[in-house]
Amino acid sequence: MSTDASARTPADHPALDATIDAAIDRTTDPAIDPATARHLDHLLATEQRRGRLPSVAAAVVRDGSLAWSAAVGSVDGRVGGVPADSDTQYRMGSITKTFVAVAVMRLRDAGRLDLGDRFDDHVPGSHLGGATVAQLLSHGAGVQAETNGPWWERTPGGSWAELAGSPVGQRFRAGRRFHYTNVGFAALGELVARAHGTDWFEVVRRDLLDPLAMTRTTTRPEGKAAPGLAVHPFADVLLPEPEHDAGAMAPAGQLWSTVEDLARWAAFAGGDTAEVLSTDTLAEMYEPHTLNDDPGQAWTTAHGLGWQVWNVDGTRYAGHGGSMPGFLAGLRVHVESGDGVVVLANSTTGMGTVVPDLLAAYLEREPRTPAPWHAEGDPSVLELVGTWHWGPSVSTARVVGAHLVLGEPGRARGSRFARVGPDEWVGLDGYYTGEPLRVVRAADGVPSHLDLASFRFTRTPYDPAADVPGGVHEGGWR
Repeated sequence: MSTDASARTPADHPALDATIDAAIDRTTDPAIDPATARHLDHLLATEQRRGRLPSVAAAVVRDGSLAWSAAVGSVDGRVGGVPADSDTQYRMGSITKTFVAVAVMRLRDAGRLDLGDRFDDHVPGSHLGGATVAQLLSHGAGVQAETNGPWWERTPGGSWAELAGSPVGQRFRAGRRFHYTNVGFAALGELVARAHGTDWFEVVRRDLLDPLAMTRTTTRPEGKAAPGLAVHPFADVLLPEPEHDAGAMAPAGQLWSTVEDLARWAAFAGGDTAEVLSTDTLAEMYEPHTLNDDPGQAWTTAHGLGWQVWNVDGTRYAGHGGSMPGFLAGLRVHVESGDGVVVLANSTTGMGTVVPDLLAAYLEREPRTPAPWHAEGDPSVLELVGTWHWGPSVSTARVVGAHLVLGEPGRARGSRFARVGPDEWVGLDGYYTGEPLRVVRAADGVPSHLDLASFRFTRTPYDPAADVPGGVHEGGWR
């Protein structure tokens, strides 16, 4: 066992515990281990000091509820200043895009647009070419990253007509590559506004925020709010950053929120969508569309439909980062469990890896207890389990819950299949996603073979009785 003081946890340092307790405003679910809460406190306090963040607030959610929240620092960054807490508003920056994206997907689910529609079909007269709605949502439209005018994040914005007429356009052919675009989400905000005949935020407020009881999420600071601050890189002094209405660019990064309010959005992102969006649509939004191809870096980050998605050693996360002058933000959920974290700070720079670090620490220290196993299989499917052959290749079929599983999902062409009718199944994973599997029976009713997307799976390699396409050599195996 290590005796190095630096390797010990905060619980090993009573004096440090007292210092952290005095500096942090914390709310904790009684179900969380106090040692876990202290560890999360320590991570947040360390990040605030390391990053020289005037104030930072964070929250962890599980099962749709707040499991832990804490805030460190004062909103003005001064000794004796007003301490930050879970009800302090911060600007969330590009996390705003996730709200706009959900509003767009609600239009799709209502049959009012198709993701393959050209943007010009809904908002004519721009210079965005034939970019589709899906390409705009996934930053695959090739649209320029920023405006042509003054730095939009630090200056008041104008109308869509002024922005579109500047003119803004494409840097790359639509569909060619990932190219992050704030302008593209300004365009999507205009699409939402025109579809509903009202301001984009009114749609977000009415259709998303109100049903989720997110009363502290607004377009401008209201009530207790942290000012945007820049911290000098070489001295402990501060500079106020401007705050304004970004106009047509607002859908790219305008919203303000608290960690408590934004924790409800993290719960939404974790699958607690209430009546706002179907979980199937949310899962669709998390499917990777464009890949962050950074030179020299592993392919771990992609964009779905309005959400960032991460693949960390095979584990999937979804969420979004955010930054505006004076503010930094992050939201991330563990897709499988739905556990999530949000972090908000009022500094232009300085936030490190605290978002994934907090989530990883929580998942490690508060693992979910697996649900008990029960014998709930369907005996009628037993005739399909066992060994099947695709040519000479061997696959094993088994039944897991309601699914027929052929091979190992995630390896080669292994996939789960869901029943959609008598002897009819559809693939759910990898190569066979969406592909049909049909059980073909012999005259006596016994399964002869599986027809999977035109491939024959037989009980013995190249069974001549299974009508193998191309036939089986008359001499057989020899």
